[in-house]
Amino acid sequence: MDVSAVDGLAGLALEELRVLRRDALQQEADLSYLRRLLHGRMDILRAELQRREVPLAEAGEERAALLDRLPAILADAPSANRRPARHLTLGPPRGERYRREADALMGDVQLADLAAHPTADLLAAIERLDEHQREVSGRRSALQRTADDCGAEITRRYREGEARVDDLLGGG
Repeated sequence: MDVSAVDGLAGLALEELRVLRRDALQQEADLSYLRRLLHGRMDILRAELQRREVPLAEAGEERAALLDRLPAILADAPSANRRPARHLTLGPPRGERYRREADALMGDVQLADLAAHPTADLLAAIERLDEHQREVSGRRSALQRTADDCGAEITRRYREGEARVDDLLGGG
């Protein structure tokens, strides 16, 4: 079922609503994974750009090998945005598609050898990743709305007596 364009949820059967909600949540989890990959790559590229700004004479932790600093670079800072918590699937998506997509957006820039690339290439890669990340965020928001709308419709049906818990429990 196409999750991207859902109108008339009231006209769907209860099982169709559940399938649509489940598909929307799985696709949202997949896009969440892709978004985390994109953010991780952008954070690594930005850290390399910052490393380049520190003169060798002032070298210290800032000039330390990027690999040694990865845990700090990739650590999540607390979010300033206060939104309701949403269940996130922490496993990888259903396929390798998203990892390949994130890798392709890097262009010629390879994470394993960032020092070999000019600053302009790193900046262009960040721009590509950020643009795609914004598009992915929009798709995620639409999927979240679809899942929420399906959940609200299912709840409405139970609340108003159009669906019964006995039918769910009895398999009918």
